[in-house]
Amino acid sequence: MGRRKKEPESVHRDNIAAAAERLFAAKGITATTMDDIAKQAGYSKATLYVYFTNKEEIVGLLVLKSMKMLRAVLHEAVSAPAATKEKYERLCHALAQYQAQYPLYFSLALGEINIDFDKKDHLPVERETFEVGEQINAEIVQFLRSGIEAGALLPDIPVLPTVFLFWASLSGVIQMAAHKRAYIEQAMGQTKEQFLTYGFDRLYRLIAREDKE
Repeated sequence: MGRRKKEPESVHRDNIAAAAERLFAAKGITATTMDDIAKQAGYSKATLYVYFTNKEEIVGLLVLKSMKMLRAVLHEAVSAPAATKEKYERLCHALAQYQAQYPLYFSLALGEINIDFDKKDHLPVERETFEVGEQINAEIVQFLRSGIEAGALLPDIPVLPTVFLFWASLSGVIQMAAHKRAYIEQAMGQTKEQFLTYGFDRLYRLIAREDKE
């Protein structure tokens, strides 16, 4: 324990969070206990509670990490100069790749985010998580407004509701393609990639000006 005492608190928190992440991915969050996490991380349960009050606090840290990674993915997809549809396609494929590479993070990023910080029992990271979520939404708002200004998207779409529709629709298509891959291939005769391309295109047509496609 001497070596551990000399290490910064952040090192221990990262070690514990990494162990929890492996367990959450393998057996699910609900089925994972603090005992499981302590054993996986190589800590005693008492030591675990020095760095995290409960499992929810560990989940909160991973949610924040997932949101930060998602923000970086989206920013890279839409920040480079390109036509609206090209940006949209880059964004869609970046999200699909993110889900394929980090399915646990993708799922965590889509969960409910606390917005009531007047409560005394909110998690320490929840305010930052909320702020990152607002930055993500701002990226999509800017994408939509730029598309409207360029004449590529319908001029009368309500921007903020469209952002939420965007998330609900794209995340649904991506998760469906990931979890129902075998059925899609058997029932539709389509690969996962073909189904994603079809879904992305149909969603884009809902907000695109027909004469600018």
